[in-house]
Amino acid sequence: MKEYISHVRKRLREGLLFEVLNEMKWIGRYSIRYKGAVMLYILLGIFSTAMGLGTGVVSKYIIDAVTGYDSSALFPAAAGYVAMMLLQVGVSAWSGRVTAKNRIMVNQEIRAEVFGKVLGADWEKLSEYHSGDLLNRLNSDVNTVATSVLGWIPTFITGVVQFFSTLALILYYDPMMALLALASAPVTLAMSRVLMRKMRFHNKKMLEVNSDMMAFNEEAFQNLQYIKAFGLMDKYSGLFRGKQDYYRDVQLDYNKFSIMTSSLMSIVGMGVTGACFGWGVYRLWTGAITYGTMTLFLQQAGNLSAAFSSLVNMVPTAVGAATSAGRIMAVTDLPEEEQADAAEAEAFKEYARTAGGVTIRAENLDFWYQDGNTVLSGVSFHVKPRETVALVGPSGEGKTTMLRILLGLVGARGGEVRAEAGERKLVISPAARTLFAYVPQGNTMMSGTIRENLQLLHSDASDEEIWAALREVCADEFVSRLPEGLDTYLKEQGGGLSEGQLQRLSIARAMLCDAPVLLLDEATSALDVATEHRLLKNIMESAKNKTCIVTTHRPSVLTMCTRVYRIEGHGMVQLDEEGIRRSMMEF
Repeated sequence: MKEYISHVRKRLREGLLFEVLNEMKWIGRYSIRYKGAVMLYILLGIFSTAMGLGTGVVSKYIIDAVTGYDSSALFPAAAGYVAMMLLQVGVSAWSGRVTAKNRIMVNQEIRAEVFGKVLGADWEKLSEYHSGDLLNRLNSDVNTVATSVLGWIPTFITGVVQFFSTLALILYYDPMMALLALASAPVTLAMSRVLMRKMRFHNKKMLEVNSDMMAFNEEAFQNLQYIKAFGLMDKYSGLFRGKQDYYRDVQLDYNKFSIMTSSLMSIVGMGVTGACFGWGVYRLWTGAITYGTMTLFLQQAGNLSAAFSSLVNMVPTAVGAATSAGRIMAVTDLPEEEQADAAEAEAFKEYARTAGGVTIRAENLDFWYQDGNTVLSGVSFHVKPRETVALVGPSGEGKTTMLRILLGLVGARGGEVRAEAGERKLVISPAARTLFAYVPQGNTMMSGTIRENLQLLHSDASDEEIWAALREVCADEFVSRLPEGLDTYLKEQGGGLSEGQLQRLSIARAMLCDAPVLLLDEATSALDVATEHRLLKNIMESAKNKTCIVTTHRPSVLTMCTRVYRIEGHGMVQLDEEGIRRSMMEF
């Protein structure tokens, strides 16, 4: 018996019920945080239930008065009925306003918290998720959870209060009517237990399809220029219709499941309503009750059945909320980047300013991604202040990965990468990112003005500092010719400017942050040779004690570098003059 109980407990821990309960517990933490709003909604729900019962009883007296059973009660009952209805209208209007404010507040706070968790998550783990999927989790799933945070507990407590208070009222007048009204309970409970797993499956499938659709749309719009350039409009329209067909099939499957479930529940409800009506008619025929009591019976029997159904219908709502919570938890529970040594990194950066700059040194570095694919093995190199070192090699051999290691986006599996300044040393970690100014491949301009983009890394940068940075990267001439100058608004991904202009703005932004180490990842690939040469020469002359690391496929860059390292076959070697010439010929 003991082994059997342990087995059952283990199955519960591993099974759907435990998973759902764990997700509901996660939602419950937010409900506790906003307990004031939750308590308010509970009180409003109980008030609404009391008003519903009150109007039902008052209606009984009005009908009895009209039918001649007790005429003296007509005017007091009518006045009470009107007063309660007006009170309900007023409270409902106020409740709607308060509900909107609280729901917006909770939604925004949860979304901000999830957004912060995503930004602080380990980069390598987070990169497994498509950006469209992350957007769907941040929007759709957070909306579902936020609604449940404020609504689930009040709805449950209000439903319980409504159920038992209505049951008590019916029992007071006729116990048999109460039993008939509860006839649907066993069927409803049995169905909810059987269908819970299917509800979760359909909810999860719908959310996954939504994420897939959002990811497809996002990628299509981001690559619209490419799609149009190669005449792929019809192809992508077909792919979109295919996605829509699949989305439709999933929705219709869920709709079929919902219709079958609700139809069965409606049949059960109709049977219960018919039984209650028949019993009420019989009691009225025998003279045991008045017309007012008959009306009260039918009204409250419906309310009792509705209250019970409402409680049962919370199961799919809870399953949907739990599914959304699980999707959010999958992202927010990702390991966070280690920032414990942030203060040490800042102190090291300040010390480096007076110590003549930063040396970057890698020793016996090993790295492989989570799929087990080895990228770097036994790699060693160093870069000193006032040096510009190039990393070259075939595409996909590890140049960009090397920069990711330096930025702390991924961690070395073996060996060590460290920064050195004077007698001090600092092991590279996410916190050490403050030492680097990074210009990645591709377009990294945001929607906004040129000034806003350049001030992203130095919010207090003056116009004088901005123009100085623009001159260093040979961008001052084209910016000054723009009608709005620094206040020129850039569209999404810098729309309106050429790739070469955007690259120069990206480098200017990196120069403004005044980090001791500059990382340029193919950052001049869109520039003509003359502009590239002038830009790099300006940077080297103005960078003072900066350390500069570039990855490139441009031969013109290599002629300006202190040393050149080639990454190939998981290893790294320093090239001599002959090796550099051969690499330039390959380019």
